[in-house]
Amino acid sequence: MKSFMKLRFKFFHIAVAVLACIVLILCLAMFWVNYLFEPPKTLVNGQAVIDVPNQANADTIAKILYEKDLIKSRRVFSFYVRYTGADSKLKAGEYRLDSGQTLPQIVDKMIKGSSMGYNVTIPEGFNLKQITDLLVSKKLVDRENFYKGIQEGDFDYSFLKGVKTGDNRLEGYLFPDTYFFDKNRDGKEIINIMLSRFNEVMGQLQYEQKARQLGLTLNQAVTIASLIEREAKYDKERTVIAGVIFNRLRMGMPLQIDATVQYALGTNRIKLYNKDLEINSPYNTYRINGLPPGPIASPGKASLLAVVNPDKSNYLYYLAKPDGTHVFAVSLEEHNKNKAIYIK
Repeated sequence: MKSFMKLRFKFFHIAVAVLACIVLILCLAMFWVNYLFEPPKTLVNGQAVIDVPNQANADTIAKILYEKDLIKSRRVFSFYVRYTGADSKLKAGEYRLDSGQTLPQIVDKMIKGSSMGYNVTIPEGFNLKQITDLLVSKKLVDRENFYKGIQEGDFDYSFLKGVKTGDNRLEGYLFPDTYFFDKNRDGKEIINIMLSRFNEVMGQLQYEQKARQLGLTLNQAVTIASLIEREAKYDKERTVIAGVIFNRLRMGMPLQIDATVQYALGTNRIKLYNKDLEINSPYNTYRINGLPPGPIASPGKASLLAVVNPDKSNYLYYLAKPDGTHVFAVSLEEHNKNKAIYIK
């Protein structure tokens, strides 16, 4: 009996020792895992930007993170995302990651997707080329793909029905505003966001109905608004310039708007020469009567509203003064007098 008790006591001690070892091993394992989950904290500036390409697998992402000193172990990252089922949920994109983020926090962020991008302000009066240049400079779009979206993109908006096709098909319809564009969007998505904003503004202003009351199609109204946008520097003059444009259209006079010649030339230089006014283009309002075939820029709300609320006057001419305001005239004689005063 005593020998049995001794044996039992011995087994008990062995079991306790084994259990203690198991607990110790588990504690060490947990400590080691937690250690590996913690960030290396070796980043010089405390942040790193990584670019995860499309179709990147867990091992590729682990390599990118490890090389940027954002994780301590590539194998632990790969095992963790596969064990948790996150490997199929990690999204491509550009990420700004902090040195204090743990491995699970990094994974969680990459499941949600990149929020990196830019607040981009599209100024009123920018044309398609300027908008494209701006987005390219922010590295948000590829120029060729963006132009392809403009030329060929299928966008389901009623205001685009009947709009001419070609390189400048969407001219005037990418609404000028401040947008947040993340780097995961392609060019077509960015175009659609700006078209959607245009559509929203048109609805708010009940713009198409107001244009019809003046005998204008939406495209004609936006075209006139784009001319006003490029000609007027101050809001108080927009309705006056709108009135001049309507007076000239009514009388069958060429609009003779320099901004349309600049558009035809593909330049924004202020000084134009007589030879410039002879350019053979449907946008050259010195050579054609009536409106150009479409907008020459993206008009803002003030210019859009000026079209449907033009001043009633007898003005047929206006001239820019050195301070950016305009002087208006009823007759060519009066206009020439203004030239003598303000043009040197």
